[in-house]
Amino acid sequence: MKMIKRLLLAIFVLLLMGAAFFVVVSKKFTDRYALVAPAGVMIPKGTGLNRTAALLEQNGVVDDARWFMLYARLYGLAGKLKAGEYAFAGEVSLETIANKLVNGEVIVRSLTIPEGKALAEIKQIVLENPYLEGEITVTLKEGEILPETYHFTRGESRDSILKKARQAMKKELAAAFAGRDENLPIQNEQELLTLASIVEKETGVVSERAKVASVFVNRLNLGMRLQTDPTVIYAVTGGLMNLGRPLYRKDLAYDSPYNTYIYAGLPPSPICSPGREALKAAAHPAKTKYLYFVADGITGGHRFAKTLSEHNANVALYRKQLKK
Repeated sequence: MKMIKRLLLAIFVLLLMGAAFFVVVSKKFTDRYALVAPAGVMIPKGTGLNRTAALLEQNGVVDDARWFMLYARLYGLAGKLKAGEYAFAGEVSLETIANKLVNGEVIVRSLTIPEGKALAEIKQIVLENPYLEGEITVTLKEGEILPETYHFTRGESRDSILKKARQAMKKELAAAFAGRDENLPIQNEQELLTLASIVEKETGVVSERAKVASVFVNRLNLGMRLQTDPTVIYAVTGGLMNLGRPLYRKDLAYDSPYNTYIYAGLPPSPICSPGREALKAAAHPAKTKYLYFVADGITGGHRFAKTLSEHNANVALYRKQLKK
């Protein structure tokens, strides 16, 4: 009888200790604590539980990696933790940290491709982003990247962003061409994209893009040369678009199919990546009789003219403004 009592007592003590341990462990798992400072942790692909816990400890997210490993193993999470870049701030617990990794609540980063950038410039923007990986190996053509803000997670390839941007432009261009005005001197999507790229480079004022487009459409209809400076800059710089100096008169004689002072019609391909508004303007130009425009030197916009004499007068106003 005494032995049975002792055995029961031992079992009771063990159960009591187990219950106490369970309470302590549960409290350790769920207790929230404040991080000393916001912390970022990058969990590479293929990282196991031990290394993940060590990274959390090294970056000040958990005090002891062993507690995190215990939590993950007890709840069967060891194979469910997702790789990626994570941010932690404020109050956390082992439970909230683990849930964040299981749900893959990674940092979403962004990259903005501005309107009017040439392909060489766009590639440089993508190459300089420190959160993307790999070289650019995808084959791209001028103008086929849609200027936009693209979201990604750290470690994505540079090619993936560019492919996404190329697909976005393909979709946007197809819609613009399908809905274009009738009787435009535009035969295909490529020509629409080329016209839009010239409009994009000629003005940053959204409200006048349709008028700028109308000037080029009117000239194309009359067989006049477009005589647009950005195409000359594209030719002289070999597609870099950063001339680094004013455009000289001698540049206008530079022999290139992109030089619209020499060759009639649209250049062979776009000179930059136009944005949505420029595409819209090229597909729906204003109904005008304008054949000329020149900067007003005041607002960043332009003065438009129907005749050469009107244009010359506007040029005189522009030069007068520059002297002030």
